[in-house]
Amino acid sequence: MSDDRWGAAPSLDDLAEMAEHAFASLPEGFRKLAGEVVFRVDDFPPDEVLDELGIEDPFGLTGLYSGVSLADRSVLAASEPSRVFLYRRPILDEWAERGDVTLEELVTHVLVHEIGHHFGLSDPQIDAIEAAAE
Repeated sequence: MSDDRWGAAPSLDDLAEMAEHAFASLPEGFRKLAGEVVFRVDDFPPDEVLDELGIEDPFGLTGLYSGVSLADRSVLAASEPSRVFLYRRPILDEWAERGDVTLEELVTHVLVHEIGHHFGLSDPQIDAIEAAAE
C-alpha cells in the first residue's frame, strides 16, 4: 500500500519556480539593481567547483554566484553573464536538518545571499546585513 500524503520531493523545476517567485517577490529596486542574472538549479555542484573552493562534502554548498560582480565590472570590458546556481540536494538537506524555516524561505535566503555576491558583497557583509534585518 502506497502512502503519498507527503508528496514527492521538490524537483529541479520546483526549486527553479521557487527561486523565480522569490526573486519576483524582492523589492523592485533590488531587482532592478541586480539586472540580468541567470538562475540555474542543479542537484549538486560539479566536482571541479567543489575542488576549486576546497569543499569536500557536496552537501556543503547550497548556492554559488558566478560572474563579475557589479562592483568589479568595467564598461570597457565585456563580461560573462552573471549566474546564480542553487543546488537542490544540499538545500533540501539543510532544510530537513534545520526544521525552523520553510523550503521557500531557505531558497529565498540562498538566492539573496548569492545575489549579494553579485553586488560585490563578501560573506561577512551579507551576514551582517541579514543579522540587522532580523
